[in-house]
Amino acid sequence: MNMFGAPPGSLRLRLLAGSLVWILGTLTVTGFVLADLFRHHVAERFEAELRIHLDQLTANLDFAIDGTPQLRAELSDPRLQKPYSGLYWQIDRTGDGALPAVLRSRSQWDTTLRVPPDSPADGELHVHRIVGPDRAHVVMMERVVRPAAFPDQPLRLIVAADERAMTDPVREFVGLLAIALGVLAAGLVVAAVLQVSVGLAPLRRLRSALGEVRDGRTRRLNDAYPNEVQPLVDELNALLQHDAEVVTRARTQAGNLAHAVKTPLAVLGNAAACEDGPLARLVAEQVATARRQVDYHLARARAAAAVQVPGMRTAVLPLVESLVRVMKRLHAERDLEIAIEACAGDPAFRGEEQDFQEMLGNLVDNACKWARHRVEIRVAVERHQLVIVVEDDGPGLAAPERESVFGRGVRADERTPGSGLGLAIVRDLAQLYGGDVRLDPALAGGLRVVLTLPAA
Repeated sequence: MNMFGAPPGSLRLRLLAGSLVWILGTLTVTGFVLADLFRHHVAERFEAELRIHLDQLTANLDFAIDGTPQLRAELSDPRLQKPYSGLYWQIDRTGDGALPAVLRSRSQWDTTLRVPPDSPADGELHVHRIVGPDRAHVVMMERVVRPAAFPDQPLRLIVAADERAMTDPVREFVGLLAIALGVLAAGLVVAAVLQVSVGLAPLRRLRSALGEVRDGRTRRLNDAYPNEVQPLVDELNALLQHDAEVVTRARTQAGNLAHAVKTPLAVLGNAAACEDGPLARLVAEQVATARRQVDYHLARARAAAAVQVPGMRTAVLPLVESLVRVMKRLHAERDLEIAIEACAGDPAFRGEEQDFQEMLGNLVDNACKWARHRVEIRVAVERHQLVIVVEDDGPGLAAPERESVFGRGVRADERTPGSGLGLAIVRDLAQLYGGDVRLDPALAGGLRVVLTLPAA
């Protein structure tokens, strides 16, 4: 859990989610602000146009001799001559002799603007929204004037225009604005994805480099990284160096302990060999047991230390070929055929060379001891696992014995030389590396040993 109580997730998703929220939020607010500004602008222009028409109507107002209002000239806008064009004017008589629509534009045809019964002050402008000709919603602007020649006959001058002349441009603008902001949002999202991908590229490179360290292709991170990542790389290199030093010290101490213990054991063994009697035989047996236990536990300690070190890599085929040459010399009197079948490429073990020799040496030595004529070694890599199969044509083992022989000190045949620790050491070492070993019956009637280890 992080400081905000949220479970840790993908850094890429966090960055993209933050960018997406910011982009959408900013563009949404921007869209509303621009639409509102444009709406106010169009409304102001709309009212300004109405005011121009009203001023023109006021300027062209005249009176006949009997006081009947009339226009000196028609207003300039041609829409006022077209029926239901959306632009109208009307003159009403107010006061005691109130008379609506004393004069009206041709565009009203046979209709009359029904205005609210308010009484604006002389020269004051009022704006209303009403239902006009053809049942269209119109915005009207009115002004009351008192002619100097007939001050007792105030007139209400009205100019009206279809509201759609104001709302349609706003609607079209909002539609185009939404499309433009949508395209901009898509472009910004793509830019954010590219930015996050480029920004996290050093981390992907770091991950790949750590994989090479883990697989044993290198012992440290050698590439240069951005300033924000380089301190982490330096700390990782320091940690790798520290672990290597710890393992080296542990191996040195284990070797010193082995020499310190084996020397007294050798002295006791030599002394017991020079004597005869029950005590000498007892001492010789216990010294041999102690030597086996020391070898066993030192092998486990060495393997446990090696497992903790990243970057371990041991080429398999050269060690297998070298081991086969040794076994052929060791069992030369039996004229055994030892065949190697290896997969293509360069299979490698992610671990210590000495541990691999210990495991494979025990398996091949056991196979040579029990084989009649042939021992076959197969090396393959399957699903990032190194699989080594050692098969002989010997008598094999019964099913109950295949598991019991992995016990420490257990030997399948007491007449055959050995300590009984070989298979136990092989299994322990393999499991320390995350692998395993199992025994199966061979097709040729002998024993088939399958050793699985991590591949590098």
